[in-house]
Amino acid sequence: MSNTPPQIEESWLETLRDEFESSYFSDLKNFLKEEKKNYRIFPPGPQIFSAFNLTPLTAVKVVIIGQDPYHGNGQAHGLCFSVKEGIAVPPSLKNIYKELHSDLNIPISNSGNLEKWATQGVLLLNATLTVREGEAGSHQGKGWEVFTDQVIRTVSDLRAGVVFLLWGKYAQDKQELIDEQKHFILKAPHPSPFSANRGFFGCHHFSDVNNILLENGLGSIDWNPSD
Repeated sequence: MSNTPPQIEESWLETLRDEFESSYFSDLKNFLKEEKKNYRIFPPGPQIFSAFNLTPLTAVKVVIIGQDPYHGNGQAHGLCFSVKEGIAVPPSLKNIYKELHSDLNIPISNSGNLEKWATQGVLLLNATLTVREGEAGSHQGKGWEVFTDQVIRTVSDLRAGVVFLLWGKYAQDKQELIDEQKHFILKAPHPSPFSANRGFFGCHHFSDVNNILLENGLGSIDWNPSD
């Protein structure tokens, strides 16, 4: 299979070109090609790189790291924790909204679409960018994590003053990829119903992010997902 790079925003294409031309990425594309012959894959192909297309490297202010896309029909659209309009808000995102309400008094949204965050500089990055329908984690260990680890390193190397929100152990294991002399790291348990009560609720990350951004002369994020 050719090493033609994916359709991805220009600033990411330039900085990640070596990844797209690498053997592991070629193997990943071949794996996905075979998967699509036998299974439904989420998100749809044009949306796999939505996080990058909505949040250029040059615009990144905040990074939220998720693990895997949603594996239900119609849910995943390339942004971690986010679902398309008209899809029921998943449990972890419900808890994110509860913390938003507690922290900043933002009304709890009926929409699970977080594109408004992405267009303000919040990179909503899953470690694995695709999944087989109905099978959580089915595309882990196929090369996506190599790619997204490099994405995190790229943000760390080429940007300054970015706030990384590391929710849960999986995201917190990525801390070693981040230059803590240049960036800010906020950690909390995962917002999943299994762990949100262990410290995600009450973490005040959303107000903390805005305070950090404002202290550093950057515009704050309007965290209300609905217009």
